[in-house]
Amino acid sequence: MMSSARNTAWSSLSVWTASCVLSAGLFVTLSPTPATSARGDGSKMEVLPVEKAAPKPVVLEAGGPEQELRRQLRAKTGVAPLSAPHLRFSEAPVGSFGFIPAQALSMALVMRSPDLVIEQVAATPTAYEIHKVEDGGGLLVGFVGQDLVPQLTADQRLHTINLTLHSNPSENAPLIAAVPLIKLVADRMPTRLDPKRPDSVMMLTVDLQGTANRKKSLHGGQ
Repeated sequence: MMSSARNTAWSSLSVWTASCVLSAGLFVTLSPTPATSARGDGSKMEVLPVEKAAPKPVVLEAGGPEQELRRQLRAKTGVAPLSAPHLRFSEAPVGSFGFIPAQALSMALVMRSPDLVIEQVAATPTAYEIHKVEDGGGLLVGFVGQDLVPQLTADQRLHTINLTLHSNPSENAPLIAAVPLIKLVADRMPTRLDPKRPDSVMMLTVDLQGTANRKKSLHGGQ
């Protein structure tokens, strides 16, 4: 019976994933990509290859107005706004940031794809922010509670951390954090903090993998 329930759950997730592809217009690729490539203007692009070392999480351990926290975090990670209305992550210049809707982000994580489309301007106030840092790695920005700070900032994380990233600050998640995109795995839809409000803060529950099991997460458990 447990096997039947698991198959039913994954079947439902597959239906949801397919609808996200159609509704969000998200393009993902599972094919290998080179570590570096050149843009037409000669500037360097970095993609997110499977074997690339993940950037370290960044946490600001003090709360404040949302836009000020975002400004501080962007300064800390060294990113500026995306230079085009929308680009795949692999095409975005290093040192840039963009946004992605919560459902499209979840679908990319479920598919374990290193490439996703980010937008210069957030389509909704609850879109998630993505940073492409100087070494070409990706950071997903969200808001967390104080209890997660020691785990996120530890020098070594040998075990998986299950955490919920809020799209915007809330009473239980006032601190802004950026976690390595390549180490994240999701198997469920995002939910609203207040289900009755369409503009409510989004919550995305993910597993943040440790270094030892990073390859497993990206290769679908192989």
